[in-house]
Amino acid sequence: MFNIGFSEAVIIFLVALIVLGPEKLPEIGKFLGKLSLELKKGIEDIKRELEIEEVEKEFKEEIKEVKKEIEEIKEASTQIIENPLKSDEKDNLS
Repeated sequence: MFNIGFSEAVIIFLVALIVLGPEKLPEIGKFLGKLSLELKKGIEDIKRELEIEEVEKEFKEEIKEVKKEIEEIKEASTQIIENPLKSDEKDNLS
């Protein structure tokens, strides 16, 4: 995450121990652990939301295409049904 090596981590720990003291250090560690966990959960939630939105977009586009195809089939079937009826009317008039 931060690319901190072992020696840097030891130095940070020692400085924190001196500044915060041995009483507060465990509390700060717990807080940082919980904060890290909550951040990970938040990031996962955001990723999941983005994936859901992407899938919804794909489905919306597919639904539009299917609706368009249905309309085309409706028009074609209407023309097929109307044409024989018109030709029968012409034959009856003759």
